[in-house]
Amino acid sequence: MALTTRQFAGSVLAASVLVLGAALLSQYWGGLTPCELCLLQRWPWWVAIAIAAAAWLTGGRFTVQIPAILLAIVFLASAGVAVYHVGVEQHWFAGPTACTAGSGDANSVDALRAQLLGKRPVMCDEVQWSLFGISLAGWNLLASIAMAGFCAMTARRCGLWGATA
Repeated sequence: MALTTRQFAGSVLAASVLVLGAALLSQYWGGLTPCELCLLQRWPWWVAIAIAAAAWLTGGRFTVQIPAILLAIVFLASAGVAVYHVGVEQHWFAGPTACTAGSGDANSVDALRAQLLGKRPVMCDEVQWSLFGISLAGWNLLASIAMAGFCAMTARRCGLWGATA
């Protein structure tokens, strides 16, 4: 049985709110300060919420393939950012300059002192929290892949790529 546009959009909306809500709860309630890449990983989920909400609100005005394909692309992009972040955490890739220790831009003793006494930025290559040995970036990767697969399978089941329902 193929999902209707509203059922599909509602499922994606609920999952996206759950994932993004967990990230926000870990920040504001759990006390985890996100790094630059953590913040970047949230953007595809916001985009997914917007697309899914628009699809849910418009209901059956268009086929489920359109939001399914768009959302599959969004979640694949999310998985790409997550792969990069996991790679930075595992030291496979160099992280952004804001996430790594550098020489700084201090051009005087007072500027250097202010820099040294300032709050240390959250490093992208240090895992703050993990569950079963998987970091939050790793969990985001798994969620992104699962959602991309769900969206692609929904598009395929609804007649895209020559498949029949």
